[in-house]
Amino acid sequence: MPAESGSSGGAARQVKQKRKSHSLSIRRTNSTEQERSNLQRDMLEGQDSKLPLPLRNNLLDLFTQIEREFENLYIENLELRREIETLNDRLTGEGQTVDGADLAKGALKTKASHSTSQLSQKLKTTYKASTSKPRSNSCHARVTGSRNFSVTGWELWGGDSWIVSSFKATTSRAVCQLVREYVGHRDGIWDLGITRTQPVVLGTASADHTAMLWSIETGKCLLKYLGHQGSVNSIKFHPTEQMALTASGDQTAHIWRYMVQLPTPQPVAEQQQTPCEDDVDFSDKDEADGEVEGPNDCPSVRVATTTLRSHQGVVIAADWLVGGKQVVTASWDRAANLYDVETSELVHSLTGHDQELTHCCTHPTQRLVVTSSRDTTFRLWDFRDPSIHSVNVFQGHTETVTSAVFTLGDNVVSGSDDRTVKVWDLKNMRSPIATIRTDSAVNRISVSANQKIIALPHDNRQVRLFDMSGVRLARLPLSNRQGHRRMVCCSVWCEDNVSCNLFTCGFDRQAIGWNINVPALLQEK
Repeated sequence: MPAESGSSGGAARQVKQKRKSHSLSIRRTNSTEQERSNLQRDMLEGQDSKLPLPLRNNLLDLFTQIEREFENLYIENLELRREIETLNDRLTGEGQTVDGADLAKGALKTKASHSTSQLSQKLKTTYKASTSKPRSNSCHARVTGSRNFSVTGWELWGGDSWIVSSFKATTSRAVCQLVREYVGHRDGIWDLGITRTQPVVLGTASADHTAMLWSIETGKCLLKYLGHQGSVNSIKFHPTEQMALTASGDQTAHIWRYMVQLPTPQPVAEQQQTPCEDDVDFSDKDEADGEVEGPNDCPSVRVATTTLRSHQGVVIAADWLVGGKQVVTASWDRAANLYDVETSELVHSLTGHDQELTHCCTHPTQRLVVTSSRDTTFRLWDFRDPSIHSVNVFQGHTETVTSAVFTLGDNVVSGSDDRTVKVWDLKNMRSPIATIRTDSAVNRISVSANQKIIALPHDNRQVRLFDMSGVRLARLPLSNRQGHRRMVCCSVWCEDNVSCNLFTCGFDRQAIGWNINVPALLQEK
């Protein structure tokens, strides 16, 4: 009998060890922990140490608690992996998979990701308010001070994307091709604009205190505006005349005239087409760390036609109202101002937001204005009736609303630092008709006029395309060879252009022109 009990006890121990080697899904009992703790205390008593025994026991208890917490996290990780495997089995028939390792990391480190998003927002705030003289070194060196990965610069490098990974959809048949890069700014690019008159050119607004106009076909700089004393935070073009509107950290908005002549297009070498779901390589290699010489032979404009000075804080955005006779500006002084272009007089001051404004946008065909704010709301201002100026407040987000834009129809699309994008119906704005949830903060979004495709620029270097119902259509290629190397700040569509119909810009000091195969996107849908 004793022999039998000993053999059965040994077999039980082997089974227990085998189970433990495969999974830690069964928590240790209190008696086991107590025995281990007593054994460790006995070992400590036999060791030579100058620490008092009560202090050593206290330290041992603390380390035991830490070990228990890590064990619990590891158990949760294993359980999550099993759930992912089960989900993958169910999705196999549909041709979809879930990246288990990345998702597990995301579930365990969501809080860390949230803190990096907050640090990224602080970084954006610092640069958009910058009024000091620009220096020639890169923005990353000014942020981190070295090549070491400080948390502050982490978000710009896309570190957030490997902390929280999104579900990977099946590979799309659509093709998203990088066509051209527009390089010449000495600091990050905040905003993009496309002229609405001939010739059609690309405009960029940068933290290096300048705005530039570019030939879309050749990538050559055609004109540089040097009138601002601070970061240029936005650029918009007059609907019928060759005039630009820029907003700046120097607390002003400028209206200036331009004249450009397009260069002769050069033959473009055939580029390899890359599927939209290209694998992402988040290496720390940064090809833009070297100095980028600005276009020396580019003509410049130094004096504004009109300067709007009523704000008491950073002017973060500005836009033309329909017809081009009035403009609206948004500022960190918590107000949006409506100006008469001809007289430069302040017509209305739109107040009510509790915190700094982040963006403003006007309706393409009606006298409507939408303003976004860090107070988690956006407001719709109606100027269609000259005698009544109504305002509606919408509270659909939980963090800063980074932008809200109109579509050509009756919709508003809002993006936020809470990593969501919401689609609203102007006729019934009580709740969104669609919600898009992403893995990173969303910056200045744009919606194509004809097909209503939403382009989402993210803090984690990604650019994703969705339709108005919230269905994901594509992700733009991103690797060491192509795509943005820092956070993407803005997107803008130009559907009438044959070669490039989507443009993006980021804190890597470049704008990129993309060719999106829209029919293939809709066919995939």
